[in-house]
Amino acid sequence: MANNIDDKLVLAISSRALFDLSESHKVYLSGGVEAYRQYQIEHEDEVLEPGDAFALVQKLLSLNEHLGRARVEVVLVSRNSADTGLRVFNSIHHYGLAISRAAFVGGRSPYPYLKAFGCDLFLSTHAEDVRSALDAGFAAATILSGGASRAASEELRIAFDGDAVLFSDESERVYQSGGLAAFQASERQAAREPLRGGPFKGFLAALNALQREFPEDACPIRTALVTARSAPAHERVIRTLREWDIRLDESLFLGGLTKSAFLEAFAADVFFDDQTGHCELAREVVATGHVPHGISNEVKL
Repeated sequence: MANNIDDKLVLAISSRALFDLSESHKVYLSGGVEAYRQYQIEHEDEVLEPGDAFALVQKLLSLNEHLGRARVEVVLVSRNSADTGLRVFNSIHHYGLAISRAAFVGGRSPYPYLKAFGCDLFLSTHAEDVRSALDAGFAAATILSGGASRAASEELRIAFDGDAVLFSDESERVYQSGGLAAFQASERQAAREPLRGGPFKGFLAALNALQREFPEDACPIRTALVTARSAPAHERVIRTLREWDIRLDESLFLGGLTKSAFLEAFAADVFFDDQTGHCELAREVVATGHVPHGISNEVKL
């Protein structure tokens, strides 16, 4: 049995991001751990409905079939115990998902296991676990419920915000402290100075490496930058990606326009953004991951 996943893109996902566990979570909130455990045991042969990140997982795993080899690994990292997690694995089997590795941590945060699994991206509905993963240097997002599923398609489309997601929040700090004019002036002056990487730089690089294994005219992965930036602040972004040798298929510089209509037009499967306001609007049209990173997510004392 192969025991090395170093050469794969690895997604770690929680049970509640993968499946709809809303009913059993209500039992947990009202009755506690033992009531939840008993509920899951009593219903372990009932298949769970797909959760907000289910379609993303399906499409990522399908890339292995396109390539004819296993280049994507999805692992389950869950606050469930193995006892309560049996229903989750039964559902994984029902849907034919190629997920065989898991960490059930019995109520504790699973983020310490992300490094051991070689995780490139962690998705969860538990905001504190996501924050811990980000603090530990992993790309991570809180999956928000309510995102619409786009029409069935074999193409995987992922959209990213720029500042504090793909890039550091250095420019956002200038904007929030000095306003738009100061931001534009700063970006114009630093146009040839690459931005530092944000928490999702590594995941985008791994995704880009996968894209390059497909013929350019037949790649089932499409990526987009969807940012509130506009000219002249676009140049620094373009030069930064060029410096990183990372390709984005589409770049939308919106100058502050609401992102939702553009995400719908791009037909994104998932969108990652650091600002809660943008996420709340985006979740109405697309599965959305909030990235609680950078100045917009610092606790104001």
